[in-house]
Amino acid sequence: MTEVPKARKPVRGRFITFEGGEGSGKSTQIQMLAERLNAAKLRTITTREPGGSAGAEIVRHLLLSGMGKMFGPETESLLFAAARDDHVAQVIVPALDQGTWVLCDRFTDSTRVYQGELGKVDPKLIRAMERVTIGDLKPDLTIILDVPVAIGMERAMKRRGAALPDRFEGESGDFHEKLREAYRRIAENDPQRCALVDANADPKTVAERVWKALRDHLFSVAATRETAKA
Repeated sequence: MTEVPKARKPVRGRFITFEGGEGSGKSTQIQMLAERLNAAKLRTITTREPGGSAGAEIVRHLLLSGMGKMFGPETESLLFAAARDDHVAQVIVPALDQGTWVLCDRFTDSTRVYQGELGKVDPKLIRAMERVTIGDLKPDLTIILDVPVAIGMERAMKRRGAALPDRFEGESGDFHEKLREAYRRIAENDPQRCALVDANADPKTVAERVWKALRDHLFSVAATRETAKA
């Protein structure tokens, strides 16, 4: 009797996160990268945090309305963790397991910066929440879009038009300066995972910088590993 070969498990997709301050251009760059990857026949989805799944989108509305801030940074962090837990389980992990590339607007670095560095939430609590919500999952590459605060806030203001600033856009200039510094430290301390990209340019120029960072961090590393095996 001929044995039927087992179906091959799809090669795991790549998980790429985008981080940066308000108005740094994350949404634009995610979309441009997704289009480029899809053109290269790489199945890709885009998502965001907080949000990205049905349950997490409900929490997103609560957080960006400022309700979470009323209860303090620890409770706000728990709300972010609850949203992330649903997002990871319902969207990110299933997509990666099917071989899909996942491009995510914000992930754990945002919690470390916004609630940890600036909200002064105990790092032990943040690490504990990460163990529960993401386990061993971590981005293959994190693009940190860096832009001067004044330019980022001007972009954010144009983007929202007549609408009121959300929970984080409405923070002080000093808050946003510290935010930028915190992201730059993350990139400096974890260069294997993170790429700091100058986003103070037109979208196409920034997109080329993002593409170069992706090639350097993912494709070059893969080629080096294959050479080492030979």
